[in-house]
Amino acid sequence: MTSPLPHSSGQSNVTSNSFWAPSRLGKSSIDVVRLGVAASYGISGKDVERAFERGLNFFYWGSTRTSEFGGALRRLGAQHRDKLKVVVQTYARWPSGIGKSLDKALKALDTNYADVLLLGWWNLPPRDSILDAAAETVRLGKARSVMVSCHHRPTFQTLARDARVDHLMMRYNAAHPGAEKDVFPHLPEKRPGIVAYTSTSWGELLNAAYVPKGDRVPTATDCYRFVLSNPNVNACWTGPQNGAELDEAIAALDRGPMTEEELAWMRRVGLSVKSHAGIQGKATNVADRFVNLVSGFGFTKTSNLPQSDH
Repeated sequence: MTSPLPHSSGQSNVTSNSFWAPSRLGKSSIDVVRLGVAASYGISGKDVERAFERGLNFFYWGSTRTSEFGGALRRLGAQHRDKLKVVVQTYARWPSGIGKSLDKALKALDTNYADVLLLGWWNLPPRDSILDAAAETVRLGKARSVMVSCHHRPTFQTLARDARVDHLMMRYNAAHPGAEKDVFPHLPEKRPGIVAYTSTSWGELLNAAYVPKGDRVPTATDCYRFVLSNPNVNACWTGPQNGAELDEAIAALDRGPMTEEELAWMRRVGLSVKSHAGIQGKATNVADRFVNLVSGFGFTKTSNLPQSDH
C-alpha cells in the first residue's frame, strides 16, 4: 500500500492555497489532510483504503460504525497507524462511560489510542466531571486530544477557552454560515482545531428546486470547496455512500479554493436554501430536545438554551 500525503509533506496551516497541504488542528500537534471520511453512510472498506491511498488520513469512527469501515481501519492501522488520524466519538453522558466507550472502540479498531476523542452533541458545555474524564484518557495515552461537537453556536466561545478542549466540531456550510459571526471572530489566540460537518446541508444545497433561477446547481464538490475556502476551518467531513461520492469529495481538494465570484454564487444559493423549510432541520430539532434532556439541560430546543457560560 502506498504511503499517504502524496501531494505534499510536512506541516502547513489553513491559509495554504492547496487543499492537499496538511493542516495543523489548532493548538494540538495533529496534522490532517483537510477532507476527513466518516463511517456512517455506507462507504465500502475497499474505498476507505483507496481514500488513504489517494492521500486522505483523517477518519471518523462516529455514530454508525459499519464493519466495512472498521475493517479497513484495522488493516490500514496494522501498517500505517502513525499516519492515520482517527476520531472516536462517544455520546456517554456520565464520567465512567467516557473511558468505557473509548476502550470498546479501540478494541474494535485494534489500536491502542485515538488521535481525537470526540464528545458528541453537547449543546452546552459538558460538566467538569465529563471533561475531566475525557482529559484523563489523554493523560493515560488512550487519546491524543479531545474534541466537542455542538449545535448551539454561542457555546463554542466557552468551549474554545477550556484547556481540556482541543478541537471544536460544528455545522458550517453555505446555507448555515452563522459560525462566521458567532464563532470564528471570537476564537482565542491559542485557537482550537475547527472541523465542519454537513457541508451539503444534508443534501439541500444540491436540490435544484431550492436554487435561484439562473444560478447553477452546486455539486458536492462545490460545497466542500466552499467550506474549505474559509481560512478558519481546518477540515471538514465527507460521508460518502460509495466510491463515486468519495471521488466527488476528493475533487474538492484537487480544485482548491473558490474565487470570490464562486463564493458569492454559493452564498446566494445558501440564502435560498435557508429560506425553504428544512425537513432534516426539523428532525434535528426533535433530536436536539432529547439530547439536551439526557445531557441534563432539560427537554429544551437548542435555540432556547442560555447564551451565557454553563
